[in-house]
Amino acid sequence: MSTATAESADGQKQPGALRVGIQKVGSFMSGMIMPVIPALIAWGILTAVLVNIGEWTTGWAPAEALDTAIFPMIHYLLPILIAVQGGKMVYDMRGAVVGGIAALGVIAGSDHIVDQFNAGLPEAEQLEYVHMFIGAMILGPLAAWIMKKLDGLWEGKIRAGFEMLVNMFSAGILGFFLVIGGFFGLAPVINGLMNVLETVVGFLVDHGLLPLASVIIEPAKVFFLNNAINHGVLTPLGIQEASGEAGQSILFLLEANPGVGLGLLLAFSVFGVGAARATAPGAAIIVFLGGIHEVYFPYVLMKPALLLAVIAGGATGVTTNMLLEVGLQGPAAPGSVIAVYLQSLGGGMGNIIGVTLSWILAAAVTFAVAALILLKDRKKDLAGEDGFTSAVAKTAAAKGKSSSHLSDLADAAAVPAQTEKVIQKVIFACDAGMGSSAMGASVLRKKFKAAGIEGVEVTNKAIAALPGDTDLVITQESLTDRARGQEPEAIHVSVDSFMDAPEYDEVVELVQNSRQPAAVGAGEGSASSAAPAVSAASAEADAAPVPETADSGILTLSQVRIHSGSATQEEALAEAAQILVDSGAVTEDYLQAMKDREATVSTFMGNGLAIPHGTNDAKDAVKASALSVVRYDGGVDWAGDQADFVIGIAGVGDEHLEILSRIAVLFAEENEVAQLRAASSEEELLQMLSAVNDG
Repeated sequence: MSTATAESADGQKQPGALRVGIQKVGSFMSGMIMPVIPALIAWGILTAVLVNIGEWTTGWAPAEALDTAIFPMIHYLLPILIAVQGGKMVYDMRGAVVGGIAALGVIAGSDHIVDQFNAGLPEAEQLEYVHMFIGAMILGPLAAWIMKKLDGLWEGKIRAGFEMLVNMFSAGILGFFLVIGGFFGLAPVINGLMNVLETVVGFLVDHGLLPLASVIIEPAKVFFLNNAINHGVLTPLGIQEASGEAGQSILFLLEANPGVGLGLLLAFSVFGVGAARATAPGAAIIVFLGGIHEVYFPYVLMKPALLLAVIAGGATGVTTNMLLEVGLQGPAAPGSVIAVYLQSLGGGMGNIIGVTLSWILAAAVTFAVAALILLKDRKKDLAGEDGFTSAVAKTAAAKGKSSSHLSDLADAAAVPAQTEKVIQKVIFACDAGMGSSAMGASVLRKKFKAAGIEGVEVTNKAIAALPGDTDLVITQESLTDRARGQEPEAIHVSVDSFMDAPEYDEVVELVQNSRQPAAVGAGEGSASSAAPAVSAASAEADAAPVPETADSGILTLSQVRIHSGSATQEEALAEAAQILVDSGAVTEDYLQAMKDREATVSTFMGNGLAIPHGTNDAKDAVKASALSVVRYDGGVDWAGDQADFVIGIAGVGDEHLEILSRIAVLFAEENEVAQLRAASSEEELLQMLSAVNDG
């Protein structure tokens, strides 16, 4: 029985792991491509201008001379810029340099293969050069990673005065071998891959099957898998096609058509209910003009049948483009209608009209199908619970990192302006109930005290331990659905960050409103009679004297470190866990528990603070309560946020929560955080942390 259960659990986790892996690859590709888009736009404008000049004049010398810049830009400059950006993302400027060198090797190798094939063939049968965008996206980061690993082999082993010599020659020698590897090793593989991909796309176009791509692309967008498809396949193929005689490519419009999101949100504006209807008009403007398509994803997740609407709309747009033979000169990034038009100018007025029809028809079809689905479910939606806030949280979880656009949607829908009952019990809930939620509760208690609110119990618990009688539950966005299952009658508020969430001010206002006479129902009593004072648990957490950390062993000088440089999230997790292991607080298994926690939801708290800790299932790995504090002056990329302070947590019972509550209050104040950043030694930093009070 246990074996079957384990296999089932593995089977459930694997798709999620695969999705997250594809998201990370796609996000990394996007990080390489997006900064280079201005260069693509410049190339497109230059091409469009010279094409139009060529139609107006013949033999104009300046135009003919300038035309010689078009091929080097698309063939050399753009791939090398992508490789440089990819290398920089892995290993700063040193990685950027070796990445650019490596890219040149795969470009030259590809050209050599094409030249050999074309030798002796008539011009009509010769192959075109392959633009090495995929090769650059592979070799740029790979070269930087190899450089980083090589530098690690002799780090700290070079005699003083020889560092620059070793750094220069090691990068140069590695660059030499990377050029050879790209020339003879990767170039044939990329050329073959591009040939296969072009054959597949050509088959779909020739047989009128390209609209079927929307069956894959539109659902992939909703789950943030589109970057891997778009930047890994469509963009390289589209650029290859646009650099030829066509001058444009339909592939750039497969994913970027803004009409799909516009049509869906217009349908919600007319036929939606609750928060979804209220937020849809503003979201439509963001999607259509701003090009931020992720804003419409929660509306689809709220009602998965709407996938039919976006697929139908996307396929309609592709069909229109295919029939009218229109496309873009380069990728429309972001997918705004403005960017679409700028990239369509080179095709003339006929191309602009065709592109316009593609987004109008895509919007119309999406609107029509979505309207039918919304009307069919309207009575049920009006009678049931508004699931929009939950859908926003699901979208944020699918993205895997914070998004200001999704947070804005949550802000608009998550916190009600008024409630019919007096709020007396507020619980912050997280997976383990031992770190994130404790700090959030401390911050909110301080805000309640500043607002003069009394009689409200503010505590923290694990989601699994929620009692079922809570008035208001606060969770991170990706955990709200689980909390709602435990507390179906409570008001649920989703936050992106426990430390500095803007929703706290709305919660304070909501609690204040609930204590107005109009909000108190018959038999509920007045606010003053509901509870005489802040709960004992809250009062003890706020009023208890600051513990002597050096004596308690929870935080000692050996557990405080300052690093002048940066670290990866994985390195920071490993260091936090090792400090706790060395202190005797946890076993070696605790590091994996920390990683499991991050895979569920980020422990970034806001204001530069991350507090990694294990999941609720990791209690057996904890032997004593302890904290580790590491300040990284170069910062840590914590799932898209920058953490300067990483405080590892291991807790037995509640004995670690007192100091955590004081750290929370400290990190909630920007001026206090600035002083912590300015501490010049571990001793000074420990003194500041030990002197925290609830001031």
